[in-house]
Amino acid sequence: MWRMMTGLALVLATAPAVAAAPVAQETAQSDPAVHTRADSLIALLNDSGDYNASFSPAFRADVPREKMEAISAQLRAALGKAQRVETVTPRGAWAADVVVGHDRGTATFALTLDPAPPHLIAGLRITGTAQREDSFARLEADFRALPGQSGFSVMALGTGAPTPVARYNADADAPLGSAFKLWVLAEAARQVAAGQRRWSDVITLGPRSLASGVLHNWPKDAPVTLQTLATLMISVSDNSATDALMTTLGRDTVNAVVARTGVTPGPRTLPLLTTREAIAMKADPTLSAAWGKADAAGRKRLLTANTGRFAVAALDASIFAGNPVAVDSVEWFASPDDMARTLDWLRREGGPTARAILAVNPGAPAATADGMAYLGFKGGSEPGVVTLNYLVQSRDGRWFAVTGNWHRSDAGVSEASFGILMARALTLAAR
Repeated sequence: MWRMMTGLALVLATAPAVAAAPVAQETAQSDPAVHTRADSLIALLNDSGDYNASFSPAFRADVPREKMEAISAQLRAALGKAQRVETVTPRGAWAADVVVGHDRGTATFALTLDPAPPHLIAGLRITGTAQREDSFARLEADFRALPGQSGFSVMALGTGAPTPVARYNADADAPLGSAFKLWVLAEAARQVAAGQRRWSDVITLGPRSLASGVLHNWPKDAPVTLQTLATLMISVSDNSATDALMTTLGRDTVNAVVARTGVTPGPRTLPLLTTREAIAMKADPTLSAAWGKADAAGRKRLLTANTGRFAVAALDASIFAGNPVAVDSVEWFASPDDMARTLDWLRREGGPTARAILAVNPGAPAATADGMAYLGFKGGSEPGVVTLNYLVQSRDGRWFAVTGNWHRSDAGVSEASFGILMARALTLAAR
């Protein structure tokens, strides 16, 4: 359903018993129980700790043992076995940032305890990972090892065309999921810059799509501003907001902005579908097959012939509950390099409002985002597809685009594992 991808959302749980505000390291004090529970993470991350005796009931309800073990396994696959606690930085009496050393890197956790004895772990969130002696060559090797197809691009951005820094399969078209919404944002920004629209323009909601987002539950014909729709589309990947924008801006103009951003559309790129159209089409194997075989002109004819049907179709979310569905045909397609060029266009031509919208959800943990002067993000996912795209300005003023994708048509992909790979790409780019 092309739901929101939060990038490095390797969240074990966010159910803190207390709200711990950041405190200067030199003045913060933590209870000794924080260090005791931090030390217990080593066994827990290696699946040898006592899960029930370590975590609060609220944590266990939010994160069953199976989920905890699955994410721990993903960390071990990326970083090796957990070995020791390297640092504990207090964030109040009952919270701390904990860096755990693994065989091949480190993982940083935001740890929160229940203040009531026996001080069980009430919140545990992965806020960053790092490889020891990492390099783009090692990153490429790990991309190559992924089952299915994958690719990434790191581009330095300046006054001219983007300059490649590191690439793997960077010119191969791949399904984007919600990342196609960057083109919708680009066309909205272009029309505002041209004086055709204003960000404050009021738009009436049309037919709803499935979640993600919030607007699918809003009243019929609710008025919303252009900027609100664009913000919801990018920050929480609201599908209904996306479709309302595409209808308002015009499909042909959104199709045209693909080339304006510097992309050479591949044979599967155009015409762009609304999310409602794509979901309805995926539910019809005959129509999906016809769409996959048709050229651009044939796809336009299919859209014209089925416009009325798509507008009233009852959308069924259950088609996304299992294996990938038509990810090689009914999707949106571009390469990592294409998405880097799209982000560069938004940087140069999108204007301050579009750039601010991109930065609402940075798609990375605070520890990563805090190290950047600017971090804009749009990702996308569905069964068998994940893509993450970052527009980055480092603290020394350099601009980069860091984009990547992974897909397979025979099984799902691990969003958490892919998030770790892209976190490494971000770190290497910033260096």
